[in-house]
Amino acid sequence: MHFAKLGILASSLCSSRHASTRAKMIKTLLVALSVPVLSSLASPAAAPGWGGHHEGGSNGPHHSGEWGPPPPHGPWQHGHQGPVCVVEASSDDSSPAILDAFARCGHNSGSEIGKVVFKNETYNIKQVMNTTGLRNVDVDLQGTLSWDNSDLPYWLNHSLPVGYQNQSSAWLFGGENVKWTGNGYGTLDGNGQTWYDFVNGTNNYPGRPHQITITGTSDSYFSGLRFVQSQMWTMTVIHSQSLLLEDIYVNSTDQKRAVGFEFSSLNTDGADTIYSDNITFRRWTVDNEDDSISAKANSTNILIEDCKFYTGLGVAIGSIGQYPDRFEVVENLTARNIEINNMRYGVYVKTWTGVHSGYPPNGGGGGHGYAANMTFENFNLINASGIFAITQCTSYNSASGNCDTSEFNIRDLSILNWNGTTTSDVIGDMQCSGASPCTGLKIEGVGGIVDTVNGTHPSQYLCDSVVDPTGFNCTGPIWEENSR
Repeated sequence: MHFAKLGILASSLCSSRHASTRAKMIKTLLVALSVPVLSSLASPAAAPGWGGHHEGGSNGPHHSGEWGPPPPHGPWQHGHQGPVCVVEASSDDSSPAILDAFARCGHNSGSEIGKVVFKNETYNIKQVMNTTGLRNVDVDLQGTLSWDNSDLPYWLNHSLPVGYQNQSSAWLFGGENVKWTGNGYGTLDGNGQTWYDFVNGTNNYPGRPHQITITGTSDSYFSGLRFVQSQMWTMTVIHSQSLLLEDIYVNSTDQKRAVGFEFSSLNTDGADTIYSDNITFRRWTVDNEDDSISAKANSTNILIEDCKFYTGLGVAIGSIGQYPDRFEVVENLTARNIEINNMRYGVYVKTWTGVHSGYPPNGGGGGHGYAANMTFENFNLINASGIFAITQCTSYNSASGNCDTSEFNIRDLSILNWNGTTTSDVIGDMQCSGASPCTGLKIEGVGGIVDTVNGTHPSQYLCDSVVDPTGFNCTGPIWEENSR
């Protein structure tokens, strides 16, 4: 645009009394000056506290203390409104209407943005759903998606394969440039008590479905969602990259039995990452009786921050090393500013032994690979029963022995600046494999932890095959084998 015309436009802008007119003039000015113009829909990149930077190329970032995966660049920043589908709830089964809405409004080309809206109603779901391959779509969940478990044999026989550990799911969901907002109250209710009663403590019951599997998804944003009483694992993130998942609430607790290690709601993980890169979990609240958030096979560049976890096992690495023919990694993971409430650990790492026995999900072993460059910083423990653990003893149906056989290597792991209360005198219970000892372990700044049993600071560091640690000396061997 000619500079004289720019001057006229600027003069008109100053004299205009109408906001809409001024807005149009500003947009014209910015376009003329080659300044990007954002649409009225907020981008997840502008979410509070994203911050950070990404460096290190395809091999992942080197942690600088302010690292975070690059924000997803959803087309809602520049797109225009495409088709809108409002899902009508059925008194019987709403899954056909849900599938139809995503089929009609979930696949959009160019800069067109489709939208799927769930009203503030209850949507009963009686069938498995596959809504993958989505593109350029906003999902607005104002109501409750409620899974009907009156026919458990249906779910056991029809749940959809996840593609890992012979696990399966009630809903496969995924695509490119997806924005899913729950507004702080949109709920996915798995009505899981039926499953907790049915499996009665059986680990990884065949066909028991995960609540939702985010698969084949990239450059996408999930926020303000509530997950209650999940059937099994709550959210599985697999074959995905560049996701921001924030302000999410999970509560999958047994309403009939007290929390214990042999609880019936076993396998109610809050979230699991598998074959995924650049995934951020921010401001999650998880109350469950298993892993809060777990990074499994080939999880890279994972950030977990500003979260509160209750009554489960802790932040988990693994299990991993289950497949003898695969090389798997967990690399570049940071968990920081985490509150641990009445949990077994703050963090624990678990790999399979080097002896292959049985088949997944409850069997395996003999896998290769490594878990490296992991930082767990600023944890506050509230009545934790343990603090930190490594075990390389996971085996078929919790069989014992062979703890020194795993060739899966654990290295460059830091525990930094932990405070709070525990009922244990053991800071770290580190049962590494003699076939591939742990190296680069660092534990510093844990003097603020208090053992409430005797009013002292925990001082024991129990070790097997830990080489040249930083910040601590091993005080003795492992007291007992830890298979989980």
